[in-house]
Amino acid sequence: HTYLPLIHDLDRAAPILDLGCGDGSLVAYLGRRGFSHAQGIDISAEQVAAAQARGVRAQLADAFGFLPAHADAFSAVLAVDVLEHFSREELGRLGPLLYAALRPNGRLLIQTANGAGLFPRQVIYGDLTHLTIFTPESLQQWLRPYGFSAFRFYETGPIPIRMRGRVNVVLWRLIKVAANAVRDIETGKRQTIWTENFICLARKRPRDRTR
Repeated sequence: HTYLPLIHDLDRAAPILDLGCGDGSLVAYLGRRGFSHAQGIDISAEQVAAAQARGVRAQLADAFGFLPAHADAFSAVLAVDVLEHFSREELGRLGPLLYAALRPNGRLLIQTANGAGLFPRQVIYGDLTHLTIFTPESLQQWLRPYGFSAFRFYETGPIPIRMRGRVNVVLWRLIKVAANAVRDIETGKRQTIWTENFICLARKRPRDRTR
C-alpha cells in the first residue's frame, strides 16, 4: 500500500534492489505484484537464509562491496529502515554508490526515521543501533550533492483500510493541525511530515552530465 504506488509504472521486468532486505518480505511482495527481477542484499546470514527459504533472490553482501560492482544496474533501489543504521562517514561513501548503481532516471526510494516527527526522541534514542537521524530537509542535503533530484516526501501515517483506519486518518489530520499551530507560534514555520518515519522518492538524472 505504501511503496507500490511510487514504482507501479516501472516495467515489470525492471531490475530492483532492496538494500537491507531482511527476511525478503518486501522483495517477495514485489514478486507477487509482478516484478520479476527484484532482489535483495543483507549483511545478516540468518536473514538472507530466511529470504531464500521463501523463494526470494537474496544475497549475503554489504552495500560497500555490492554496489561498486553494479553500476547502472537498477531501475530502482529501495532502502527501507536502513539509513539510520549508517554513520555519517559511511553515508558519505554510500551516497555516490547509490547514485552510480541506478540507471538514468532511476529511482531511490527511502523510508527512514523522522527526526522532525511528533515524538522524535523515541527514534533518536529508542534504538542504540540508530546512528544518523534525518529530516526531509537534511535527507535532501545529503543526497543532492551526488546528483539526486526531483525529491518527493510522504508520511507513513494511518492507511484508510476498514473503519478503524479511516477514523485514524481523520484523527491524524486533526493532530497535524494542532502540531503545526504550536510550531507556527514558536517559530513561524509549518511542516507537512509529522509521522515517526517518512518516505523519500528521489531520482537520478535522465542523463548523467558528469559522464
